[in-house]
Amino acid sequence: MPDTVTPDSTGPAAGAAYEPTERTVPSRARQRASYDHETVHSILDAAYLCHLGFVRDGAPVVLPTLFGRIGHRLYVHGSTGSRPLRAAGAADPGLAVCLTVTHVDGLVLARSAFHHSLNYRSVVVHGIARTVTDPEERRVALDAIVDQVVPGRSKDSRSADAKELAATAVIRLDLDEVSAKIRTGGPNDDPEDLALPYWAGVVPVARRYAAPVPSDDLDPSVQVPDYLTAL
Repeated sequence: MPDTVTPDSTGPAAGAAYEPTERTVPSRARQRASYDHETVHSILDAAYLCHLGFVRDGAPVVLPTLFGRIGHRLYVHGSTGSRPLRAAGAADPGLAVCLTVTHVDGLVLARSAFHHSLNYRSVVVHGIARTVTDPEERRVALDAIVDQVVPGRSKDSRSADAKELAATAVIRLDLDEVSAKIRTGGPNDDPEDLALPYWAGVVPVARRYAAPVPSDDLDPSVQVPDYLTAL
């Protein structure tokens, strides 16, 4: 049976950083790694799409999916027929996974092809995903996933009914073994390449939202909510 943890569990209490492990210390550019809670959480909170990696039938699988964060815990949902979600509840201790989130902030163009790079912020989480069976934790987790995409949306939509909940599985992943990695700044050209006649610098990349487009069947009296305008 998967264990059940209350949705308000805050996870690690000691210190303000996650403890580095063999899997969370990068083999290259270690100076870019960060483990403090604020940095890790800010990168996670600025995203809503993650990539969930696991092993299925002896082969690696990576799935893009939505997630939500509550304290030191991540939640992922999907169909009850989903293989990874079934595997997370099939046996103790659950399903070994690696979850990643990445933001691209700039294209770094160097004078040499070798030194081209990206400015980015990323988080990698290793751990055991477990099925959430407690009804209240499931409800809070599903609201968190909706609000991760658009803050405030869960209170401005119909909650899932019994049939929809029965078709939806939720898994949780504690932020115990986690690290962030960040690159900023310009290209790192070799000194002998600085005089080459090639443009070098950074092309900033940013996410943007266009004006909301109403559904064709939306009642004209329903106005765009403030939380969408705020995007």
